[in-house]
Amino acid sequence: MRKSFTMKLYEGKEAEYERRHNLLWPEMKEMIHQYGGRNYSIFLDPKSLILYGYIEIEDEKIWTQSAETEINRKWWDYMADIMETNPDNSPVCIDLHEVFHLD
Repeated sequence: MRKSFTMKLYEGKEAEYERRHNLLWPEMKEMIHQYGGRNYSIFLDPKSLILYGYIEIEDEKIWTQSAETEINRKWWDYMADIMETNPDNSPVCIDLHEVFHLD
């Protein structure tokens, strides 16, 4: 299953966002894989500061449970100072509807 979504960075935080992801914690990588996430990419539109995420998951229900893991909550807290977040520090995320796919 392919999922895509948007998030938004705060102005001037582009380099820091990229730096933090280049140093992604091993336990965060492990959690993503453990909950069925693969082929994960995030792209940035530098003009709008919109981040476009893409991930392939095995099962929507299992993937949703990853949000409740301790490491995921820790990551959200770590990223909250550089991007738009909800009151629980989860990123403000807008799911995108797939309109075309060529295999």
